[in-house]
Amino acid sequence: MVSPGSVLALVLSVILWADRSAGVGFRFASYISDYMVLQKEPAGAVIWGFGTPGATVRVILYRGQEAIMEKVTQVKAQSSNTWMVVLDPVKPGGPFEVMAQQTLGRMNSTLKIHNVLFGDVWLCSGQSNLKMTVSQVICRISAMIINVGDNEEEAAKGKEGCFCLIFNATKEMYNIAPYQSVRIMSVSLVEAEEELEDLTEIDLPWSKPTPGNLGHGNFTYMSALCWLYGRYLYDTLRYPVGLVSSVWGGTAIEAWSSERVLKACNIPDHGYIPEESVTGPREHSVVWNAMVHPLCNMTLKGVLWYQGESNMDYNRNLYNCTFPALIEDWRQTFHRGSQGQTERFFPFGFVQLSSYLAPPSPDEGFPHIRWHQTADFGYVPNVKMPNTFMAVTMDLGDRDSPFGSVHPRDKQTVAYRLHLGARAVVYGEKNLIFQGPLPEKIELLARQELINITYHQQIQLQRQDNKIFQISCCSNHQCKWLPAPMSTFSTRTLTLNTKPCRDSVAAVRYAWDSWPCEYKQCPIYHPSSTLPAPPFVAFVNGR
Repeated sequence: MVSPGSVLALVLSVILWADRSAGVGFRFASYISDYMVLQKEPAGAVIWGFGTPGATVRVILYRGQEAIMEKVTQVKAQSSNTWMVVLDPVKPGGPFEVMAQQTLGRMNSTLKIHNVLFGDVWLCSGQSNLKMTVSQVICRISAMIINVGDNEEEAAKGKEGCFCLIFNATKEMYNIAPYQSVRIMSVSLVEAEEELEDLTEIDLPWSKPTPGNLGHGNFTYMSALCWLYGRYLYDTLRYPVGLVSSVWGGTAIEAWSSERVLKACNIPDHGYIPEESVTGPREHSVVWNAMVHPLCNMTLKGVLWYQGESNMDYNRNLYNCTFPALIEDWRQTFHRGSQGQTERFFPFGFVQLSSYLAPPSPDEGFPHIRWHQTADFGYVPNVKMPNTFMAVTMDLGDRDSPFGSVHPRDKQTVAYRLHLGARAVVYGEKNLIFQGPLPEKIELLARQELINITYHQQIQLQRQDNKIFQISCCSNHQCKWLPAPMSTFSTRTLTLNTKPCRDSVAAVRYAWDSWPCEYKQCPIYHPSSTLPAPPFVAFVNGR
């Protein structure tokens, strides 16, 4: 016979076990933490995590002591045991507090995160040029500088002959007081064979900027370019900006691509990248699986991308497929993961490759990657790459970079050019010059032995260069590229001399070289913005 006391003890132990187990595993997703930025209106921010199957989860948003919003959901009784709510759209600002409470039977478990802001959230991904920290980057100063004072915007635009913002890395790391609403986070280097649901490691949880986390060490955190871009955005928007850095140096685009992207471009799902092409992971998809897919429930404003160097010798000729396919796949995945809150065609900004002192080679790797980065249009946005923007950086070469010429240190100018693209394409700022002159019409004047190029906007010929333009000279079905010296120019037109070609001229190209010009000394810029004309290649029509 069992005594009443034994029965009571058994019942109490069951109740206590149920209470304890109800709280086991109840947590936010790894990147939901103090100091984070959640996406502002018109989108709804996604809050999610893990819990006990069948439990009820209430998420409450507080401003001060006032509860301004409450959402209720259930923990899914699946292998992942996840819960998720979508907050109503919130205006930019803060700070807020987010509380999540799990209830199962008599058990209540509570989680809180503090000092949360609402603003625009940007994900920064790519390879080592995006991994360089503030302590690694400087802005080179043109020899023709006289005195620019302290006006950053005017300096970046080129006031009084300055072609560069004077940028001291140490000073920059301490220039953080005005930017405490620009919050930063950095993902750890992890690879996985399958798509992960949550991040397994984080180098830098959501934080306010400090000298320590902006210049933690070489190629660690925080991404200088990501930070500087966010800082420029904040200067324009005047509301919080969240920056998530998920970057791995020496990685090919295939490592950042899902199996869907690879299949779309007829690339093997489980292929391996040659060891000589990369210093990062060699297997396809493993970085996407571990460092991007776990973020897909996050409501984003947009993505910044800086990658391509590691594809110079690997699937280079497929980059015009893989890059647009990656953009499309990331857009689908983040839209679906955020329950439709991240825009289906969210903005995607990227950096066109800079200059590189490559060993002599006939295959012209860098120029082809630059061209393929635009899906072979030479500009963005275009029909294959809608809602994109690009920073042209081929004029920012750095011969003296201690990290090798493939890692130019001037990330300030890159960030400035990127933020111009964002202001125009993403935020709809009208009449803003955000890209250099693009060729609008190319005409071969065969009798005069000239090519006439008309640009879509005004041009400034900064210097004469008789080698940067080349023409394809063809005879007996064989063609070779020859220099086409500049002849004359006006406000929107430029004439090239084709006399070096005694046969048929089939095409013309500009800046088709790994190192087309010295620092900020390419020939053609927009006269009021110091934005360089991008490289191009085009067939010519004669008369």
